[in-house]
Amino acid sequence: MSRVYNFSAGPAVLPEEVLREAAEEMMDYKGSGMSVMEMSHRSKVYDTIIKEAEQDIRDLMHIPDHYKVLFLQGGASQQFAMIPMNLMKNKKAGYIITGQWAKKAYQEAQIYGEAVKLASSEDQTFSYIPDCSDLDLPDDLDYVYICENNTIYGTKYKELPNTKGHLLVADVSSCFLSEPVDVSKYGVIFGGVQKNVGPAGVVIAIIREDLISDDVLPGTPTMLKYKTHADADSLYNTPPCYGIYICGKVFKWLKNMGGLEEIKKRNEEKAKILYDFLDQSKMFQGTVAPKDRSLMNVPFVTGDKDLDAKFVAEASKAGFVNLKGHRSVGGMRASIYNAMPKEGVEKLVAFMKEFEEANEPFGDLNG
Repeated sequence: MSRVYNFSAGPAVLPEEVLREAAEEMMDYKGSGMSVMEMSHRSKVYDTIIKEAEQDIRDLMHIPDHYKVLFLQGGASQQFAMIPMNLMKNKKAGYIITGQWAKKAYQEAQIYGEAVKLASSEDQTFSYIPDCSDLDLPDDLDYVYICENNTIYGTKYKELPNTKGHLLVADVSSCFLSEPVDVSKYGVIFGGVQKNVGPAGVVIAIIREDLISDDVLPGTPTMLKYKTHADADSLYNTPPCYGIYICGKVFKWLKNMGGLEEIKKRNEEKAKILYDFLDQSKMFQGTVAPKDRSLMNVPFVTGDKDLDAKFVAEASKAGFVNLKGHRSVGGMRASIYNAMPKEGVEKLVAFMKEFEEANEPFGDLNG
């Protein structure tokens, strides 16, 4: 069977070149006589893999020297606890709620201190990003937390909140490495890699060094202290070796493409093809305020649940898979991460046009 166009929100599509390279190296990585899956994380060969991966992401994101790059486990969800455990010195933090993942992080923070809801877009099913230019921020907040791109709802901050001097912490799981970013604007920027960077099992946290210390909440487990991992260069215990190796290959793929400036252009082109179609379609509608639309995740509906289900089923048969929307919102969602080729989006839109023509007038569906 030929490869499908995989529009999954994560684990998601990876670059074919990366998969081919990994396949070639599966039995014997660079003359070592073994797979990276079998290799000791303490070996010289693996040490080169993880150090190169770190250097490549530093190059791609222009990460300042006074930030640590940590390859961790537990996914982005484990960071919901690690962040307050390591950063909530005053036991008070602000959260902007723009989707399920920001909400879960906010709920987790309540275990460790006072979590203040600074703004929310829940009143309109998280279909927009609230105005964060002049928030009412208590002076004693330890940090302000955002989820920068909302995978389920398809929204994205186009401007970072005005934190008025407070530390900014951002979950960038679903927009990681999709565009240039000024790391110096964040205290912590982190993301699970399974959407845009690699296979599930790795989370990358980029943390300003002055925030890493032994001064953590009482009872914080050794494994949940940033200092534990920073002091050991992400090798305190056995890391997700193979996942980090694949991430390293994706970093090189991005560098070869021209870096994050070039990938942003490509992502904008791809998203425009789909959004332009949705804006003129009589059947399909986007669900997000146009100014807040994500380049990565594009939710849409027909307004008829049966028609949505029919579309998802027929699309899947035609080789466009994982288009069903998240169970909490229904409808459809096309995740068009870095590795989704432009051709995939063009073919999806062509299929949507055919489906629209074949299913008019809509009244016949219920007749």
